Amino acid sequence: MAPSMSVKEYYSNKTIFITGATGFMGKVLVEKLLRSCPEIKKIYLLMRPKRGQNTKERLETFINCVVFSHIKDDYPKRLDKLQVIPGDILAEGLGISIEDRDLLQRECQILFHCAACVRFDMFIRDAINLNTLGTKKVLDLADGMKELEVFIHVSTSYCRCEVEVLEEKVYPSKHNYEDVMESVRWMDDDLLHHLEPKIIEPQPNTYAYTKALTENMVSEHAGKYPIIIARPSIVTAALKEPIPGWVDNLNGPTGLIVGAGKGAIRTMHCNASYMADVIPVDIVVNACILLGYTTALEKPKEVAVCNITQSGINPISWEQALELGRLHVQEFPFSVCIWYPGGSPKTSKLQHQIAVFFTHLLPAYLVDLLMVLMGKKTFMVKTQKRINYGLEVLQYYTTKEWHFKNDNLLALRQKISVEDDETYYTDVKLINWNLYIRDYVQGARHYCVKEDPATLPQARKLQQKLYYIDRTMQVLIYTLCIYFLYHYFKLFLSFLH
Repeated sequence: MAPSMSVKEYYSNKTIFITGATGFMGKVLVEKLLRSCPEIKKIYLLMRPKRGQNTKERLETFINCVVFSHIKDDYPKRLDKLQVIPGDILAEGLGISIEDRDLLQRECQILFHCAACVRFDMFIRDAINLNTLGTKKVLDLADGMKELEVFIHVSTSYCRCEVEVLEEKVYPSKHNYEDVMESVRWMDDDLLHHLEPKIIEPQPNTYAYTKALTENMVSEHAGKYPIIIARPSIVTAALKEPIPGWVDNLNGPTGLIVGAGKGAIRTMHCNASYMADVIPVDIVVNACILLGYTTALEKPKEVAVCNITQSGINPISWEQALELGRLHVQEFPFSVCIWYPGGSPKTSKLQHQIAVFFTHLLPAYLVDLLMVLMGKKTFMVKTQKRINYGLEVLQYYTTKEWHFKNDNLLALRQKISVEDDETYYTDVKLINWNLYIRDYVQGARHYCVKEDPATLPQARKLQQKLYYIDRTMQVLIYTLCIYFLYHYFKLFLSFLH
């Protein structure tokens, strides 16, 4: 059936409150709303105050991000719709003033809760305070919003890592969220460190545990106002908007691209044949905007859930992704490299650990030895240990096969017009993986590592030099190995004789 109104018409004259607007996904969300829904009345952004910056300067810093370039050039007046609400997700009552709280509760109709910590290894107290207690404070604010039409809570499709197939429903939590919040409040750090593995079991980290706990808390508010829980999988660089390949952090696959491209990562524990369920950030944002629209119109009494995942519709294996990454890193090399990019994923954990010793740690100690001899500060061992720790956290996700139901995501396209489907595209079949990873490598190089495209000719020359050095070193190492094997074999024969 044709929708009663378009997405643009629904968001027209609406007031929106967004938490986590300064994050990777938050910036793309704000940009897309301003660009595609020109009649939006106001967008309030929760931002932590920064020392030496007033509210106006904080907003100016925010809109100076490259993602807003198109709007600044073509629709500068739309940026006037943005207003900062000074506050902090960790502060009591979100740190919002009484005046701002009254303003939000009087005016807001749509709330996007995107604020969260995505670090997998965060201490349980900090993870609970940010992801669970922080969400409770946002829900307390939402409960007082007189005109609230929809609450969009961004979670993750990795919230219940123990289930074989993640369905689009809220799973019962092992613990009561109130009991957990109270426990981390009074327990000391030593006791919490000791209990953490048992508390979060069977989840692999505090991120997954707190996300599952928070979903249960959010679901208890069903009936007060329409609620949709959006669960994206691994969120990666932009496919098309606001800029192809745009990414602003080194989390997940982006860190792998940069680390491998600079020659620092030469091995990872990964089942290369498993599918990589990654979703470009603009598809995730489009889905969230549509979910807000459809949920507000349908007004479900129960909490709705949508897994924003590709779920094998346009599959790419880790092996294919890594190979395409290697290909395009050679095309767009980094200007500063530790070594020539190389290495491979290892299915065997033992094989990976051996490779870590010989290709990560041993060269790192040799580099630091040279730095000591030259009277300079060492850095390589520390860097490699940090990289290896990051790989250990990531390998849980690259050595397991993941299955997600995404029927609600697929149904979105049937609930909107053809025009809205083109504007708020969510079809993962649009992704040409070769072109996408090519843009991704360029985006990581330009926006994360801050290397100008003009440096490419010099970087390619460096890449060629590193290639010959790498091959020369390989020949020398293999020659030495053959020599020592031959030498000791002769000694062994002499001993036997």
